[in-house]
Amino acid sequence: MKKILLPVESNTTFNAAFAVADLLGARFASQIDGVALKPGVITFVTADPVVVLVSQPASTDAETEKSARALFDKLNAGRTPPGKAVFKWRDGGAIDDNGLSSLSRAYDITIVGRPGLKQSEPRMTTLEVALFESGRPILMAPPQASKTLGTNILVHWNASNETARAINDAMPLLRQAEQVTMVTVEGAMVPGPKAADMLDYLAAHGIRGIESKVKPAAKSSTGEAILAEARRLGADLLIKGAYTQSRLRQMIFGGATQHILQSADIPVMLSH
Repeated sequence: MKKILLPVESNTTFNAAFAVADLLGARFASQIDGVALKPGVITFVTADPVVVLVSQPASTDAETEKSARALFDKLNAGRTPPGKAVFKWRDGGAIDDNGLSSLSRAYDITIVGRPGLKQSEPRMTTLEVALFESGRPILMAPPQASKTLGTNILVHWNASNETARAINDAMPLLRQAEQVTMVTVEGAMVPGPKAADMLDYLAAHGIRGIESKVKPAAKSSTGEAILAEARRLGADLLIKGAYTQSRLRQMIFGGATQHILQSADIPVMLSH
């Protein structure tokens, strides 16, 4: 993970995202490129008759980039000690969510903050567009800055191809981890390899001493069971495949990914 992309905008979780980028970059002596992210455009749709009102951001692209660069430089200057990661600003102007998803293809991973519903919080569209369109993993930072990253990893295994991809994407971190725990939740598996098959795969890649746990069917939700186990184990990173069920189904009926995107208090590495 030598190239990390960090979209920069002033929101409630950016400081935490910067800290997570620093922790990840330190592990691999990475270059972390900051890029200004344009504010979202909010569309209001009314019916009978249908009217679409578009709320345009008040600031210009130049102002957005200037403000984002100032925030990026301030946090970079305040790093103590500086660490092994190298932070660089990517010139060329502010980009929107679609531009971010395209640019992310030239990086090993993109770091975003945990989305919220308030205007001061990161947008869900930023995370989802990058997740679905970049072909690369996303590292979601929690609202509060992490002190460690990737020393104690929890892997959620549900036999899906999304989770298999997430594990493959996370291999550099898994090789360095001090503890790795693979958790399956009863009733939340899809047809596919069993946990033992994945443990054999990881062992073949030199990852030893992995603990495997099976959690009983959650009384509330699979997402809650995963996060509860992460807290119990003191995990500082969750590896998860995203949207094994369709995004629309999860929006309507709920799902593990949806719950984790709303509630995770540790960094989460997601692949789709």
